[in-house]
Amino acid sequence: MSQIGKPPCDNGVIMYGEAAAPCSSASRRWTLVAAVLGSSLAFIDGTVVNVALPAIQRELGATTSDAQWVMESYALFLASLLLVGGVLGDRFGRRRIFMIGTALFTLASIGCSLSTTVGLLIAARAVQGIGAALLVPGSLALISATFPQSVRGAAIGTWSAFSGIAAAIGPVIGGYLIDHYSWIWAFLVNAPMGIVLLLLCAAKVPESYGSGGHDKIDVTGACLATIGLAGVVFAFIEAPFRGWTNTAVWAASIIGIVALIGFVRVEMRSVAPMLPLGLFRERNFTGANVLTLLLYAALGGSLFFLPLDLIQVQGYGATAAGAALLPFIAIMFALSRWAGSLVDRFGPKLPLVVGPVIAAVGFALFAWPSTNGNYWTAFFPAICILGLGMSITVAPLTTTVMNAVGEELAGTASGINNAVSRVAALLAIALFGAVLTLAFNAHLNRVLATLRAPADLVGAVMAQREKLAGIVIPDGYPGAITDALKHAIGMSFVAGFRWVMLLSAALALLSALSAWIFIRGKQGGRVTAPPPQDSPGVAIASPRCAGHAG
Repeated sequence: MSQIGKPPCDNGVIMYGEAAAPCSSASRRWTLVAAVLGSSLAFIDGTVVNVALPAIQRELGATTSDAQWVMESYALFLASLLLVGGVLGDRFGRRRIFMIGTALFTLASIGCSLSTTVGLLIAARAVQGIGAALLVPGSLALISATFPQSVRGAAIGTWSAFSGIAAAIGPVIGGYLIDHYSWIWAFLVNAPMGIVLLLLCAAKVPESYGSGGHDKIDVTGACLATIGLAGVVFAFIEAPFRGWTNTAVWAASIIGIVALIGFVRVEMRSVAPMLPLGLFRERNFTGANVLTLLLYAALGGSLFFLPLDLIQVQGYGATAAGAALLPFIAIMFALSRWAGSLVDRFGPKLPLVVGPVIAAVGFALFAWPSTNGNYWTAFFPAICILGLGMSITVAPLTTTVMNAVGEELAGTASGINNAVSRVAALLAIALFGAVLTLAFNAHLNRVLATLRAPADLVGAVMAQREKLAGIVIPDGYPGAITDALKHAIGMSFVAGFRWVMLLSAALALLSALSAWIFIRGKQGGRVTAPPPQDSPGVAIASPRCAGHAG
């Protein structure tokens, strides 16, 4: 549930993609269906897996850090390879790369469902993330490759509507399957959709290539980004249990930081960088991405832990936990058109300050409930206020990113902002997990020191402290003692969860401050692409569409 609906700037990636090649109306319709199915695969997976984590933790005996890795191994490869996936599609064929991504994603989903240990599940999730890095940009590029810009707005509307439906019903259906069958259905549900999508692409979707189809692929940048993010994430996830002085933790930290520094140096010197740093010369573009990094870190990091709180502490079923954020999605959908007009009426600065401030209030309200909180009084108000804040923010954010650069770079700029939102969630889940664990351990230690419980029972609880709220209390002890321990564990998790939500509120306020500092009230200058230069061995070609399936 760390990914709720569409990331920012998906619409911009489509609207400002390369000019469409001539294709039949039937090809366009089938391509749109394929894009909707492809995006739905990613949206459903991004929301269902969080709801499944408590069941995975219980049945596979996983620790909380294991549960984080189930999410992070996927998010790591998706975030670090997302921009490369788009370039691969331009060079080798968008349909081809999209189908390869879909096949990898589907096979890895089946592998996840067959995993008997948490290690195998984490490995399968990593492969799934690689598939998603090819599938996600491909689903957006296919629309821009087949729909002329004059009709892309209608295509985007259809795609957004169905993607919103998938994001809404995915967690509910997944939760039902988990409650009544098994957590494996959180992954296996992807398989039929993936197979149908592959058959559809092979039969009906035309192939297309980008005008930069012969550009060099930034393999070095992609590898350094993956290593750097992996090192930092590993350190934050493992440090609370291994300690910061642990050799693996500090070595991962150093490797990650050095790799990220190397990534920046490579991107500064690369002829065809995956992250064109020159775009950050424009103040509005920089401000929009700083805001995205902070706000989507708050959103992705906090909502990763919400299902754990709802299921393991509040006692909700997986179905109820999956449905908990339906008001958030409904508000985002209902206010999307109104929010899109805010920039025209007030300029980008005001909504990008007000929206995150309202979101900060929503995050802060999540820190209020204790254990056994009633949904309508404890969580519903926070979800609605958070939805309102994000609604005010997302459309103006997308508009600001696209308006900050020339039209020829708007698709690239949108893709970068999209990737920034995913990197933000990746890092925040690791960082927030460390914060929650420290608070949990401190609170539990205080309670156990005053609780008169048998030493062997306390020892059994302490041995499982890496599971946090997933600790299983052994049988055979008086009910009063076990009830007191359950309450202590739940309150310890709530203590950590409150810190997470307050930290999220602080990040949201910082994102509002960044908008106040960086974003101009009116649109400033734009970064534009230099005119293309012919060079030996590089063909300057126009987009082309092959195999017009009808």
